[in-house]
Amino acid sequence: MTVRNLFVTPLYEAQIADDALLAELAHSIRSLAEDDEAGQRWSKEHRYVGYTSYASLNDLPKRDPVIGDLAKILTKHAAAFADDCAFDLPRKPRLDSLWANLLRGSGHHSAHIHPHSIISGTLYVEVPKGSGAIRFEDPRLPMMMAAPTRQANSPEKLQPFVAVEPYPGLLLLWESWLRHEVLPAAAKGDRLSISFNFA
Repeated sequence: MTVRNLFVTPLYEAQIADDALLAELAHSIRSLAEDDEAGQRWSKEHRYVGYTSYASLNDLPKRDPVIGDLAKILTKHAAAFADDCAFDLPRKPRLDSLWANLLRGSGHHSAHIHPHSIISGTLYVEVPKGSGAIRFEDPRLPMMMAAPTRQANSPEKLQPFVAVEPYPGLLLLWESWLRHEVLPAAAKGDRLSISFNFA
């Protein structure tokens, strides 16, 4: 008897073990959170607990040299992930958008996808104890109809949701159609991250 696993959902994990880079990125994110009034307004209007430059600044790699350095690193990782996914592309993935996040204390982010891109991801810069995990959803879930629940100790590949605990320097990449969310946290400090899309 053979059981084959079909239709894999890849999740790319790497570690950016450069403390100086992470410290400079943390400084940049905090500076943006203080100075970007349009981002502050958007965050308040959309009830984002903290700050995000998601809808306010679309030129961070040009605006900030350290984020420009990060963009080059992310591009290399995205190219490796695209190869692992066996994407048939005419060229390497191109960084399409990048934004800074400062999520306060108990903040969370509801489930969503990233349309109009092929690879999305997050680099965790500062992660206080109690920060919420990022949770990925099995893309087949809406079609499972009468499928029974899985046993609590079933393998990760059979779970309907998989949560990944963040830590400083953790880089995650996934295909942009993969639904994900940031679970509510119980942190006392701010969780800093950089999120991005590749087209």
